[in-house]
Amino acid sequence: MSCGDPHDKDCSEVLDHLYEYLDREMPAGESEKFQVHIDECSPCLATYGLEQAVKKLVKRCCGHDDVPSDLRSKVMGRIELIQAGEVVSEASVRDQAAREQAQREQAAGAAGSGSAAACADGDAGDARPEAARAE
Repeated sequence: MSCGDPHDKDCSEVLDHLYEYLDREMPAGESEKFQVHIDECSPCLATYGLEQAVKKLVKRCCGHDDVPSDLRSKVMGRIELIQAGEVVSEASVRDQAAREQAQREQAAGAAGSGSAAACADGDAGDARPEAARAE
């Protein structure tokens, strides 16, 4: 993506690293360049605003749930495999996620706090309408 205006940072580079910027995981010098670009580029500013809103919503709805410490490395590893042209089937990702969820639940033990609260009414783990889940 490019807005057509000249910038020190290309729009596609800004958008590729937007979450690093949002999460403040970017070195200070790079962060300043991103801020300048976002201030100058209305399409990137709009995307930034949308992603920032999504991040706030996720934090509000799920911020109290513990995130596995190795989640980032797993996600980045899968992204790298896909970028390298390797096939990562959706089924294998789902199967791996199900195994890991079962391990976490087993580790939680019989106490079963059930603290994975849904953001809205319904089950946060399944976004399908209730009728579809009942099938």
